[in-house]
Amino acid sequence: MHSPSPHSLANLPIRRLNRGDLVPCADLCEDRGWPRDEHRWGLLLSAGTGYGIDAPDGKGLAATCLTTSYGSGLTAVGMLLVAGRYARQGIARRLMRQVMETEKGAPLALYATDQGRPLYEDLGFSPVGRAERVGGRWTPVGPSGSPSTALCTSSVTTRPASADDLQAMIRLDLTAFGADRTHLLARLPAFSDRLQVAEDHGELVGYAALWPSGPTTAVVGPLVARDTAVAQALITDLAATTDRPLRIDVEHRHKELLGLLADRGLKPVSRTTVMTYGTAELPGDAARRFAPLTPATG
Repeated sequence: MHSPSPHSLANLPIRRLNRGDLVPCADLCEDRGWPRDEHRWGLLLSAGTGYGIDAPDGKGLAATCLTTSYGSGLTAVGMLLVAGRYARQGIARRLMRQVMETEKGAPLALYATDQGRPLYEDLGFSPVGRAERVGGRWTPVGPSGSPSTALCTSSVTTRPASADDLQAMIRLDLTAFGADRTHLLARLPAFSDRLQVAEDHGELVGYAALWPSGPTTAVVGPLVARDTAVAQALITDLAATTDRPLRIDVEHRHKELLGLLADRGLKPVSRTTVMTYGTAELPGDAARRFAPLTPATG
């Protein structure tokens, strides 16, 4: 049986994905050496719009791409994956062009790997920032054996979030992100192992979620906070609730937090470039955005 030509691959039909595609999506991640992460795919397919190309050999999906729309303010693009046997044959470009046509009028944002960046630049995306993925075993004391440096004032406390906190979280998030993410935040309590909020004299000044990625890793994200001290307090208290290694995608501008995380045992894993199309910069207050839920959701 002959393999399809690159020309025919680039013209394969694109269809919308649904939750019935969860296992094939996870299979595709595994094909590319990523964790299967069916838990995350379940959230992405319910909160966003998935696009897929069925493999012409009948074995699952040849490619995927996912968008998460936040109204006219921003659409995040992620999970652009192509099966190894169909790589470098024009499928990724075809999927991205479809997304750009479908989302016409809305600014687009994504986190690009070094491998993906040339394609995005060729399609007109521009770099606007970077993110540093760090991971490892959290240690409550630094290399010198001293306790974690306490940046927080005594007036800042954290606690598990309750249903009554959602509206305050949405208001804080709107300031930080610059677009309404209600449909995503409302899913966090069911998606997360732990959802934590920070308060200062009764005012909600930060929130963060802890969720499982595969069988061995816990991810901190999203992380939105008034300042580095609040972000540190949230991570510290979330880390105390799990025995798993942690992973966080920290916006590179937050060098102080990255230094604190390194002191707690979290080492650099990889870097991505934050890129946009249709806007010169991301909306919202970048100083309060510390980490995304996942790069796929912006």
